[in-house]
Amino acid sequence: MKTEQGARAPAAHARADSIGGPGGRAPLDVIVVGGGFGGMYAIYKFREMGMQVQGIEAGGDLGGVWYWNRYPGARVDLPSIDYSYAFSPEIEQEWNWSEQFAGQPELLRYIDFVATRLDLRKHFQFNTRVNRAEWDEARQLWTVTTEQGQRYEAPYCIMATGPLSVPKEPEIEGLKRFKGRLLHAAKWPHKPVAFAGQRVGVIGTGSTGIQIVQEVGRQAGELYVFQRTPSFTMPMRNVRLEPEYLAEVKRHYAGIREAARNSAVGGVRPQSTRAFFSVTPEQRRSLLEDAWKQGGLAMLGTFSDLMSNEEANEVVAEFVREKVGEVVKDPVTAEALKPRGYPIFARRPCIDTAYYETYNLPSVHLIDCLNDPILEVTEKGVRTQSGEVALDILILATGYDGLTGALTAFDVVGRGGRTVNEKWKEGARSYLGLMMEGFPNLFMTTGPNGPAALANIIRISENDVDWIAELIVHMRKSAAASAEPTAQAEQAWMDIVAALARRSLITKAKTWWVGTNVKDKPSGLTMFTGGFHKYREYCAAAAEDGYRGLVFQASVRQTVPA
Repeated sequence: MKTEQGARAPAAHARADSIGGPGGRAPLDVIVVGGGFGGMYAIYKFREMGMQVQGIEAGGDLGGVWYWNRYPGARVDLPSIDYSYAFSPEIEQEWNWSEQFAGQPELLRYIDFVATRLDLRKHFQFNTRVNRAEWDEARQLWTVTTEQGQRYEAPYCIMATGPLSVPKEPEIEGLKRFKGRLLHAAKWPHKPVAFAGQRVGVIGTGSTGIQIVQEVGRQAGELYVFQRTPSFTMPMRNVRLEPEYLAEVKRHYAGIREAARNSAVGGVRPQSTRAFFSVTPEQRRSLLEDAWKQGGLAMLGTFSDLMSNEEANEVVAEFVREKVGEVVKDPVTAEALKPRGYPIFARRPCIDTAYYETYNLPSVHLIDCLNDPILEVTEKGVRTQSGEVALDILILATGYDGLTGALTAFDVVGRGGRTVNEKWKEGARSYLGLMMEGFPNLFMTTGPNGPAALANIIRISENDVDWIAELIVHMRKSAAASAEPTAQAEQAWMDIVAALARRSLITKAKTWWVGTNVKDKPSGLTMFTGGFHKYREYCAAAAEDGYRGLVFQASVRQTVPA
């Protein structure tokens, strides 16, 4: 499907052959791939350090996942004041959020505000995809080439490609045969889509599918939801933010940010130390009811052991199933919507505005693909085991090749010609989720084996970029031209990640978190489950120990006077 371009189309700032490039341009120091929150902060951080920077972004503007995901109902599931940059007190004071959970349009306005305020766009080449990044051992630098044939060279390369940037097409026969309009949530058109009077189908009921269903269900002539795996979702309880509250937040941002940096989730959501069975059944029920009324992801933080105690987890899961039955009027539909067979919160936890209520509309139909599986997509619609459903529009909300997909989608070539695809053949390996053995001066933000999807992505991005910047300062002071983790340090980190994963119930669900949604992808939990605060401690300890887990090389090139 061809994605339409939005109204805003920033000019491309190409700087081909940047090292020793035309026009007397200074050689590049850092190449940043990706223009989401991590890439934007990386460009700012290294620019402010006096380095020559170049960003490369596939989209037509900054925003990352929020640039592409313009589907109806797209909204962040963290509080807006939390899901925002902490590095600039000026931006904190100047920007005002309108809702507790910001929608995609407001998030793009925030991104535009930051980019304009900090003059970031001039450092990016837009509408440009990288097709190869290769380490030149002789010159100790990265050569990055694009699909358009542009070439950039710099000693340091930052992969700020994010954990969710490669959409996954469903493995369903016949998609190309469909004669109606085919839309992918992660490649949504920049122009509004009209659903009135249309027969609309949605495949996928993860977080994205849930947001789409509750919006499109009120607009479409008929909506057919093809549910393959039901998700647990809880009410968002979104509210407008009053000026008085925003003024309070701004007075206390410093403390709020410090609390977030020292929390397991990298945010201000309450986290209890209370074990589930440490309180009486009546108290447990009362706490769960309070969390349900409070909304958001409050329930996830109500007890400390929900992801390690299977019995406690099942009690909470049954509580949510009961709520489904209370809302959905048709008992057959309600039962099909109740997730079973995996722990609650082992898949990405979802929050909604009126998802279950949508199924009470006579025009909304749930097709339970566990009992009535999809056989194929036809010219007219979707054929399941029980028959064909005619559609005018088919929406794919089928997720991503998460965590690793961005770096395996093109050639990333390290020392000795070894690629990331070869290194990750049996599963993603990294050191602190930031670096890889065999790939000098290649860094990742929110990379595999870090907290990734389990904590606030902006807090992780800021932590990662700051750590990389401190390492580069260390390298310059010690006259080191390249750095990479030793095989031993990488393995030691992987052992920590694996040991923590064995304690978590996350591994008991088939999700993109563990790679089971992509055919032939190595399965396994490639995320640090010890909490963001503990991850920060590991990162800090590595630096304080003099980066003993890394091997440094002096320059093999003749120094060129500035």
